[in-house]
Amino acid sequence: MSLEDKDLLSIQEARTLAKKAKTAQKKLAQMSQDEINRIVKAIADAAYENRERLAKMASEETGFGRWEDKVIKNLFGSRVVYEEIKDLKTVGILNEDKQQGLMDIAVPVGVIAGLIPSTNPTSTVMYKTLIAIKTANAIVFSPHPGALKSILETVKIITDAAEKAGCPEGAIGCMTTPSVAGTSELMKNNDVALILATGGSAMVKAAYSSGTPAIGVGPGNSPAFIERTADVKKAVKRILDSKTFDNGTICASEQSIVVEECMKEQVVHELVQQGAYFLSAEEKKKLEGYIMRANGSMNPAIVGKSVQHIANLCGLNIPASIRVLIAEETKIGHNVPFSREKLAPILGFYTVENWEEACTLSAEILNHEGAGHTFSMHSENEEIIRHFAVRIPASRFLVNTASALGGIGGTTNLFPALTLGCGAVGGSSTSDNIGPMNLINVRRIAKGIKELEDLKPKSGQQASTPVQSDMIEMIVKQVVMELSK
Repeated sequence: MSLEDKDLLSIQEARTLAKKAKTAQKKLAQMSQDEINRIVKAIADAAYENRERLAKMASEETGFGRWEDKVIKNLFGSRVVYEEIKDLKTVGILNEDKQQGLMDIAVPVGVIAGLIPSTNPTSTVMYKTLIAIKTANAIVFSPHPGALKSILETVKIITDAAEKAGCPEGAIGCMTTPSVAGTSELMKNNDVALILATGGSAMVKAAYSSGTPAIGVGPGNSPAFIERTADVKKAVKRILDSKTFDNGTICASEQSIVVEECMKEQVVHELVQQGAYFLSAEEKKKLEGYIMRANGSMNPAIVGKSVQHIANLCGLNIPASIRVLIAEETKIGHNVPFSREKLAPILGFYTVENWEEACTLSAEILNHEGAGHTFSMHSENEEIIRHFAVRIPASRFLVNTASALGGIGGTTNLFPALTLGCGAVGGSSTSDNIGPMNLINVRRIAKGIKELEDLKPKSGQQASTPVQSDMIEMIVKQVVMELSK
């Protein structure tokens, strides 16, 4: 009998891949740091060499973004990530303190289930493979169906390179028949030790409810505050460069701009000068109907699309030179599309009286959607920056940089990553930019330095607490009073 049902095929494939990966991971765990490093370099080199071809494949297959920008993403996911991790100690003894009698040993978690989105398919495969193999873990990918061909080709390229460098067969796997049932089986499979989930909220919630330990990330909805001391020209350039990069498909990209009333005219002028278009009330209403679907989720028809494509979709007459569409907004809410995450060259625009109001508004935007993800600010006032830093519910607080590229560590010194933790406030298990050290456990060896007797009070000493001392003093006073009668 042969299986013909897609879900059954997908479930069986998930089980088979997980089993093979577990066998391969046991072999990886026996390798030295040098052996692991050679495999990792081979993966990075192969991914880098194919960066342009894979970028074009992803863009053509998904219809999202610009292939030219996806080349940069692939460079980032291969070469930039490799340069950051190549010298990391991730196998065997990590640290040893002979004086304190302590030693840390890296322990791979085992088989990782890697969930891949359609917005950044090829670059995310590269990045997740590198950090998984670097830590002697195996990884099995569950690809988004909308990017299946480009994901499978990326996996083939890096798998061939890895195995030529000595990687055990089965250590890098990918489902060829993706389905919800198959992904669910992969996440719940007993051979899978950890889920590394990048994608939509529903998928991330499913990962956390699977019963398998998970690292998942929620939606971004980054406000960008331009404070009055900012270099407005540079701030606007960074925001527009960021929001138009790959047509806004990076979740750390800006979703709204917040300005003080005294800066509004200057900022609006600069935005227009650099290619932004402010929608009229009528145009805003037309576009609103296409940003979100009836169920409140983002409309895939606008994701990663150009301004002209979006304009044609909703019947707007927008000049060909326009880079970003902007609508003025005053409200925040589930039914207020411009206050929410928009993975497209679309921005909301808020005006406030002062920086205190900007801080409150930015926190409200994030708490409504995107809590724990990313916030950006353009300012030269260190005191105000510090005030925001302790109050804004974001794991990445970016100053004077493009939010999309700064959040992933491209234009900042944050760890280069395409999976960005949102912390507990955002429903994530960590607030880190996910790297190799998030994918290992640490076995701590501790030598005894005391005996039981050393923990007891020494002879002649009384272990009395302040409470006991007060009670003794009270009893003495009572005795003295009784004797004086």
